[in-house]
Amino acid sequence: MTYRGIVKNGVVVLEEPVLSDGTLVRVEPILQAGSDVNGRESIFQLADRAKKTGIVDLAANHDHYLYGQPKLGHK
Repeated sequence: MTYRGIVKNGVVVLEEPVLSDGTLVRVEPILQAGSDVNGRESIFQLADRAKKTGIVDLAANHDHYLYGQPKLGHK
């Protein structure tokens, strides 16, 4: 059987008090779309934020574009 609840001040509070004290339970968080357990954005949705820059060597020369370091040659 499944019971729903919410965490308040670090304690799981069930929607309905149907279990007696001392009952052993397993808790699985229900994730909101796009979030991990702590409410942060999922790493799997990071690509959705990517923008086309037109810079073909950005991966190899990110230090150049971010910090002004000398460019590295293409491999």
